[in-house]
Amino acid sequence: MTRLSLLFLTAQETPAPEDVKAGWVAFAVFLLMGAAVVLLGFSLSKHLKRARHNLGEPDPAEKPADEG
Repeated sequence: MTRLSLLFLTAQETPAPEDVKAGWVAFAVFLLMGAAVVLLGFSLSKHLKRARHNLGEPDPAEKPADEG
């Protein structure tokens, strides 16, 4: 089958609007996934700072002592 005919087949098999509703479980999963992304971002930032420190490179966020 061609892609176009597959598109028509899938378009005809959609559920009725009254059969589909958003649930609280899906919303909770969405929020948990967002929290996981934020926590992983903080963890990545911390590990990158630690790796930079172990290589002896200065942290760009820290001000040098002579600049006040």
